[in-house]
Amino acid sequence: MENQFKDYFDVLSDNLASYDGDYASFIDHGPTLYKLLTDVLDEKSISNDIRLEISAAIAYYVIPMDIIPEQIYGPYGYIDDIFISSYVIKKISNSLGYEILEKYWIGTENLQSVVEECYNRSIEVLENKTDDILKYVGLI
Repeated sequence: MENQFKDYFDVLSDNLASYDGDYASFIDHGPTLYKLLTDVLDEKSISNDIRLEISAAIAYYVIPMDIIPEQIYGPYGYIDDIFISSYVIKKISNSLGYEILEKYWIGTENLQSVVEECYNRSIEVLENKTDDILKYVGLI
């Protein structure tokens, strides 16, 4: 029997596909934000500093016991991952604009609207944990 390995984007998509609970309106964007971050690493105009921030956000998705672990909290555990992703994407857009990011966006909704919703809604839910999350990966 041959092993079939899934891309992590597919794993995220599978994990969240049937989620219809609280915060689903922005948790559902987790996989596409992750994919955007991984794909934008191909962009030649991204500085090394931004690449490190992107890598930190990507790594945060796969850390098993982060600030809000998925193994304990299920889909709710992706809210901190979505926060850090949208935080980094906003930083990229502030320095390079959304045009570069849109080349790599596979989502069906407007990227800037998705990022703003994810960022703002995740902050509402996380409240005072945002600094802990950013410190955890060295972004502040």
